[in-house]
Amino acid sequence: MASIRPLNGFRDFYPPAFAERAHIFATWRRVAARYGFVEYDGPPLEPLELYTKKSGAEIVDQLYNFVDKGGRDVSLRPEMTPTVARMVAAQANALRKPVRWFSIPQLFRYERAQRGRLREHFQLNADIFGDGGESADAELLAMVIDILREFGLTSDDVRVRLSDRRLLNAVLHAMGHPAERIPAIYAVLDKLDRQPRELSVEKLATAGCTTAQVDALLALIEQTNATGVAALAPLLQDAEGATRLAAMQETLAMTQALIGTAVAPWVRLDLTIVRGLAYYTGIVFEVFDAKGELRAVCGGGRYDELLNALGGVDMPAAGFGWGDVVLGELLRDRGLLPSAPPSPEVWVAAGDDVDVATVRATVGALRRAGRRVEYALRPQQLGKQLKAAVSAGAAHALILRGDAPEGGTVRDLTSGAETSVVLATWLANQR
Repeated sequence: MASIRPLNGFRDFYPPAFAERAHIFATWRRVAARYGFVEYDGPPLEPLELYTKKSGAEIVDQLYNFVDKGGRDVSLRPEMTPTVARMVAAQANALRKPVRWFSIPQLFRYERAQRGRLREHFQLNADIFGDGGESADAELLAMVIDILREFGLTSDDVRVRLSDRRLLNAVLHAMGHPAERIPAIYAVLDKLDRQPRELSVEKLATAGCTTAQVDALLALIEQTNATGVAALAPLLQDAEGATRLAAMQETLAMTQALIGTAVAPWVRLDLTIVRGLAYYTGIVFEVFDAKGELRAVCGGGRYDELLNALGGVDMPAAGFGWGDVVLGELLRDRGLLPSAPPSPEVWVAAGDDVDVATVRATVGALRRAGRRVEYALRPQQLGKQLKAAVSAGAAHALILRGDAPEGGTVRDLTSGAETSVVLATWLANQR
C-alpha cells in the first residue's frame, strides 16, 4: 500500500521543525508582551461573507471554502484581520482603548505552493485599535524592529520599507496627477520592482501620465530611496503636503526613540510600497531581507475604515501580519534557528542494585523542580542507560547506586567528569 503523504503545500512538524516553530512563536510572544499586547484567538472556520465583504468575490478562488452540513457558505480563515475586526467591533464600547491584541493563527489559502508561500502557514497578527495617531504607527514599527533584533537579525540583514498612502497622495497631487488617475499609478508602483521599467513606463502613459510626469515620478522614487523624507520637502509646499510630511517625520522620530538607536539603518522610505489590499488608509510597510532573495517577511499598515465596513463601528486601526514561512527561511539562512529540540537536562540512571521505585521517585522530584528529565522505562544495564543518555543529548546523568542510598554521582556527559553528591541536598538545589 502506498504511503499517504501530506497535501501539497502543507507541512508535517517533526520535533526538529517543531522546535524551530516553537522558537519563532516564543520570540513573537515575548516581544508582544513587552509592548503590552494580549493574546486572543478566533474560529478557524468563518462565514464566507466575512472575506468577500472585505476583499470582494474574487477572493473566493484563493480560499478553502465549502457549503457545510447546515447549508452555510463557510471558509477556512485565510487571514486574521477580518476576524479581529469583527470581534473588536462586537465589544467596542466595553474594551479599554487603545486595544492592543495579538494572535498566532494558522491560516489557509488555496494558492500555488512555492518558496516562501505554502497553502497553510502560521502568522503573528498584532493590531492597535482606537488610536489614529502617529504614536500607534510608531509602536508597530518599533515592535517589528524589536522582534527582528530579538531573533538576532541586524539592519544588515533586513530593511523595513515604509510609505504612507496619504503622503503618496499628496505627492501625486503636487505632481499634477488628478484623483481619478491615482489608483492606476498605485497599481504600477506596486509592481515597479517586479516588472521591466519599460512596461511600467508604458502603463503610466496608458493611465494618462505625460512623459515629463513619468520621468519626474520615477526620479523622485529613486531620490527618496537614496535620501529619505528630505527629498519630498521641496515638492510638498501646500498645507496638506506639509502636514503629511511632518507626520512621517514624527513617526520616524517616535520610532527612533522607542528602539533606542538610529532608525535610518532599519527603515527606508519607499513610495512603491502601497500594498495590494484596498483597505489601507495610512502608513504601509513591508520587511524584506537586505539581499532581496526572499518574499516580504512582514507587512502591515493603517486601515481605519475596516471596522466600520465589517461591524458598523467607527474606530481607527493599524496592524501587521508576519508569516512563519519566509521568516523561517531567513533565520535558517543566517544560522539563527535552534539546531535540535530541547534535550533532557538530567538522565537518571541506576545500577542493578537500586530499586526501580527509587529511580521513579527521584525522577519525579526532579520534574517537580522544573527539570527536563528522562530515564530508562525498562530495566537496563547501567552502561546501556548512560549510552541512551548521551544519544538523547542529556547534559548530565545522575547515577544512583544501591551501596550508597543517601548519595549519588553526577556525570557531565560532555566532559565525562563525575562529582559525588548528597542526594537530598543535590535535589533541593535543583529548584
